[in-house]
Amino acid sequence: MNFLRGVMGGQSAGPQHTEAETIQKLCDRVASSTLLDDRRNAVRALKSLSKKYRLEVGIQAMEHLIHVLQTDRSDSEIIGYALDTLYNIISNDEEEEVDDVEEENSTRQSEDLGSQFTEIFIKQQENVTLLLSLLEEFDFHVRWPGVKLLTSLLKQLGPQVQQIILVSPMGVSRLMDLLADSREVIRNDGVLLLQALTRSNGAIQKIVAFENAFERLLDIISEEGNSDGGIVVEDCLILLQNLLKNNNSNQNFFKEGSYIQRMKPWFEVGDENSGWSAQKVTNLHLMLQLVRVLVSPTNPPGATSSCQKAMFQCGLLQQLCTILMATGVPADILTETINTVSEVIRGYQVNQDYFASVNAPSNPPRPAIVVLLMSMVNERQPFVLRCAVLYCFQCFLYKNQKGQGEIVSTLLPSTIDATGNSVSAGQLLCGGLFSTDSLSNWCAAVALAHALQENATQKEQLLRVQLATSIGNPPVSLLQQCTNILSQGDKIDRRGSKIQTRVGLLMLLCTWLSNCPIAVTHFLHNSANVPFLTGQIAENLGEEEQLVQGLCALLLGISIYFNDNSLESYKKEKLKQLIEKRIGKENFIEKLGFISKHELYSRASQKPQPNFPSPEYMIFDHEFTKLVKELEGVITKAIYKSSEEDKKEEEVKKTLEQHDNIVTHYKNMIREQDLQLEELKQQVSTLKCQNEQLQTAVTQQVSQIQQHKDQYNLLKIQLGKDNQHQGSYSEGAQMNGVQPEEIGRLREEIEELKNNQELLQSKLTEKDSVIENLKSSQTSGTNEQSSAIVSARDSEQVAELKQELATLKSQLNSQSVEITKLQTEKQELLQKTEVFAKSVEVQGETQTVIATKTTDVEGRLSALLQETKELKNEIKALSEERTAIKEQLDSSNSTIAILQTEKDKLELEITDSKKEQDDLLVLLADQDQKILSLKNKLKDLGHPVEEEDELESGDQEDEDDESEDPGKDLDHI
Repeated sequence: MNFLRGVMGGQSAGPQHTEAETIQKLCDRVASSTLLDDRRNAVRALKSLSKKYRLEVGIQAMEHLIHVLQTDRSDSEIIGYALDTLYNIISNDEEEEVDDVEEENSTRQSEDLGSQFTEIFIKQQENVTLLLSLLEEFDFHVRWPGVKLLTSLLKQLGPQVQQIILVSPMGVSRLMDLLADSREVIRNDGVLLLQALTRSNGAIQKIVAFENAFERLLDIISEEGNSDGGIVVEDCLILLQNLLKNNNSNQNFFKEGSYIQRMKPWFEVGDENSGWSAQKVTNLHLMLQLVRVLVSPTNPPGATSSCQKAMFQCGLLQQLCTILMATGVPADILTETINTVSEVIRGYQVNQDYFASVNAPSNPPRPAIVVLLMSMVNERQPFVLRCAVLYCFQCFLYKNQKGQGEIVSTLLPSTIDATGNSVSAGQLLCGGLFSTDSLSNWCAAVALAHALQENATQKEQLLRVQLATSIGNPPVSLLQQCTNILSQGDKIDRRGSKIQTRVGLLMLLCTWLSNCPIAVTHFLHNSANVPFLTGQIAENLGEEEQLVQGLCALLLGISIYFNDNSLESYKKEKLKQLIEKRIGKENFIEKLGFISKHELYSRASQKPQPNFPSPEYMIFDHEFTKLVKELEGVITKAIYKSSEEDKKEEEVKKTLEQHDNIVTHYKNMIREQDLQLEELKQQVSTLKCQNEQLQTAVTQQVSQIQQHKDQYNLLKIQLGKDNQHQGSYSEGAQMNGVQPEEIGRLREEIEELKNNQELLQSKLTEKDSVIENLKSSQTSGTNEQSSAIVSARDSEQVAELKQELATLKSQLNSQSVEITKLQTEKQELLQKTEVFAKSVEVQGETQTVIATKTTDVEGRLSALLQETKELKNEIKALSEERTAIKEQLDSSNSTIAILQTEKDKLELEITDSKKEQDDLLVLLADQDQKILSLKNKLKDLGHPVEEEDELESGDQEDEDDESEDPGKDLDHI
């Protein structure tokens, strides 16, 4: 406060003495007045003076205004005036117009005042907590000024205010309620407040995200019209970026909450391309940047790939590709869309495959990759757009060996379109590689290098590419043409940077030759290449050429390190000796270090995206910087190694290869053994299941056997008790008198059933013989007449068989009824015997009479038991015979059905033969007519008709008559 008073006293252009006194009086009224109206009027007056006399009001009135906020919370009007006054003091927003001369001084001074007043306000943390509690008031005149004041505090001293809010209870949650306010002014300013609150603070970002911020913000964006919305949409998108950028936790929460799917409607821009307002362009630009935040290459690979998968599944990638291929899209939106699509497909195979299938809406349709490459090699296109296309191509090929193979295949002789109607990606890259525009050369070389990145197969395939240079000259390989252009240097007049073309070609050659001994052999096979490289490295050139010298040293080092010593004149040792003689090892290593020491090298190594302010800065590629970092050390070691060390290293390599082969062999064996173990485990599990099932079956059978044993023992005990019974058997004698009659009746019925069964059996044999006769007659009948007679007989016999079958079935039913009756009678007999055995009473007779009667009863009982057993066996035999009769009846029915179908086939054949004979008769009649007409013509011409002709005609007539007879016979039949 003393400092501010000093500043105020030192100001030359201060207020008049009367204004200072007025502010003092107003402050005294606020502090001492007992009436609320007086204090309210004084605060209103301070508010009106606070904009013009910001410093004076701030110095004298801040403490009084804070006291008002603490004591007069019941009156919303005075609280609103106090908050507005504090906002005017702290905020740096200059609403009044100032002259151009005073503007610079006042801006700097106001910024200092704002930060100083903010520091005074937040020195007591209770002031910020008080302000947060005031934001809970629903009154518009309290909440809105409070939001503006807190936003201003965060703008002035953001980290300090963020920390206070973070430690205050429910501080962030109170601010989140502002997004749900129905008054748009407060809601929109609440978005701005959260923007300032979440800036560069991960902890607050997480709290805001978990307070359902994503849901509310996306609702606001959709309510405002997505990309067609106003500045509110822009503010919401900036807040979403603050929450998601470099915050893996929030990104994962955004993906898990299925919020990526809600981004798709943002990019449904429609066909009316006239409505591209400045606000819409800004909104769409921010939306694309938000998509890029989720799939940025700097994010963890797992999180990026999951977001890429979600974007493909919900159709977001397809929507972006639609914008990419649309017409009338502004250039900056198109550029940002290309960059966004690039990162959505980067390193994710499914998205890369989809992008390869996208076609531009042209006639004929062309792949989107080809259309984009046409823009990249076209020097009339904007530089930023060309960089974006190059980035898109790089992302398409990143970890995509399938796509690399497709691009290289367009350069191979077998796949080039001979008609020349369509332009392929390979042709465009070659055209850009050898054009007179240095930027096109560089872009094409880098794009082609990405088609070879970490893919030894395509490096070997590219050696097959042949180029036609001029008419009459033989074609040269692509590798040879690259080295030819490299050796020409500045002789060709090119537009753009002097070294850009050579740097691009050298990066391509270094990528091509690394980890590919075959390509190194092809490169060294051209005797002019090594002298050119040593000459370039040995020269003392300017700073611009030092980079070229470093790249030449790297290329020569790659030729040594990946050399398989297949060329006698360019073995590793000879190339090292050449370097030592022509250049010197120390000089060579120094030139090699020029690459990593270049100022643009570190810039390119930071991000994969080629983002350059102008074409002159487009020197290094991100992936190439990785290659340099990987090879620089090993090449340095390889240069200083002696021949003996090389031999030792080769031996070590061979032993390692052998070891690797042995390891792979054992791995395969282990894999096979694992498979066998799995199969054996499955067999063991199945055998265990079978064993368990068998054990359960055995236990069940054992329990059943035990039950039967128990039943048998019980029966034996009951029979023993019956034998030990003593008493008279007078009632038993009466029952024994009844039983023989019933048994006799049962035997008679059984005899009748046997007779009926024999009759049925004889009838069945007769029917079987009839069926056999039918079969023999059907197979023997070859002519039509007999088949017709047989069919008539068959129909009669079938009808008879059906009737007899019906009678047999009825007889069987009656037999089954009788059998059931017999079984019930048997059960009654058994019950009577049991009742009789139980009802025997002991009477007092002599021992001799009892013994004789018991023996008589035992004999009769045994006889009865024997007879019942016989009856059971007979009933069982009858039931078996009945089932056999049923089976025979079923077989006879099936044979009848077969005969019926064969009869139908014979009838069809007869009708077909009739039709054929009718057709023959018609043909013969036509032939006779023709012969007669020919004879008449001969007679008219005066040619005598011979007798043989007449005889032949007579014979033909006889034959016709004979041929007509069978038809008549057939009609008769």
